[in-house]
Amino acid sequence: MITAIASGLLDNVTTILLIVPVTLVIADTLKLNPVPFVIAEIMSANIGGAATLIGDPPNIMIGGATGFGFVDFITNLFPLMAVIFIVTIVILLFIFRKSFVVDEESKKEILSFDENKAITDKKLLIKSLIVLFITIIGFAFSEIIDIKSASIAIFGASALLLISGVEPEDMLEKVEWTTIFFFGGLFILVGSLESIGVISLLAEKVLLITKGSVTLTTTLVLWMSSILSSFLDNIPYVATMIPLVHTISDGAVQNYQPVWWALSIGACLGGNGTIIGASANVVSRGILDKHGHKISFFKYMKVAFPLMILSIIISTIYLFVFYL
Repeated sequence: MITAIASGLLDNVTTILLIVPVTLVIADTLKLNPVPFVIAEIMSANIGGAATLIGDPPNIMIGGATGFGFVDFITNLFPLMAVIFIVTIVILLFIFRKSFVVDEESKKEILSFDENKAITDKKLLIKSLIVLFITIIGFAFSEIIDIKSASIAIFGASALLLISGVEPEDMLEKVEWTTIFFFGGLFILVGSLESIGVISLLAEKVLLITKGSVTLTTTLVLWMSSILSSFLDNIPYVATMIPLVHTISDGAVQNYQPVWWALSIGACLGGNGTIIGASANVVSRGILDKHGHKISFFKYMKVAFPLMILSIIISTIYLFVFYL
C-alpha cells in the first residue's frame, strides 16, 4: 500500500529505490525470501503510478500532449487503479501464502528496531516534506493557476536547493543526465518520423482496421499497448504512440478521450507483464541482483503476466461502462 500511494505522489522508480532496500532489510531479519515482496512492490508501483499525472513517465508525456491535468488523471484513473490494486494484492497473497511463515524470535528482532536512528538530518527532512507538499498542491491546481506540471516540478526542486543548504554541484551530479539525453534523442527521432509521414501512414492503417470507431480504437490501443509495453519499455512506446493518436483523432482530444486513457492504462499496466516492461521493474531486479537474490524473466512473468492480463480485462470493462 505504501508503494502504491508513494508511486502516485512521487514516481514509481523513486519509490522502488526507497522501498526495495527497506524490504531487503526486513526480509533478511525475518529470514524470508524477499522476491515475493518485491514482485508485489513492482506491481503496486506500476499500478499506483498509473493513477496520477506524475506517477509514471507515460502519464507525464500524455498529460503534456493532451493538456489533461493532475485532477483529470485522479478523477478518471484512480478508481480503476484502486480496484486493480486490491484484486492484484489479494491474488498475490494467495499465490505466495506459504512464503509468510515467521518464527517468534525474528518478529521480536524486527520490533526492536529504532526507526528514529535512520533519520540523519531532521531539518532537511522537514524542509523536503514541506516543499514536496507544496509541489503536490501545485500539481493539483496546475490547471487553475495555468502553470504546467513540469514548471511546478522545476520550481519545487529549485526552492529546495535554495533552502536545503546543499551544494547545487553535488545535487546536479546525481541527476540522471543519461536518461534526460535519452528522452531528448528519442523525441527528436519520433518528431522526425512524424515529419516524414511515417506516423500518418500508421494512423491510416489503424483507421482502416477500426473504421474511425472510438470504441474499436480504444479497445485496440488498450490491448496493443499492454502487450507491447510488457516486452518494450513503455516510455519509448508512448513517445511513438502520442503523435499517432493525435493524428487519428485529428486533434480532437476531448472526443477521443477514451483512447488517451486506454493508452495510459495499457502502457502503465502493461509494464507489469515482464521484468523488463517498465523502469521500476529493471531497477528492482538490479537491486535484488546486488544483494544475491535472483529473479528470472520467466519466474517473474509466470506470476505477473496473467495478473497483468486480468488488470487489462478489468480496464476494458471499466472503459466500456463509463466511456464507450
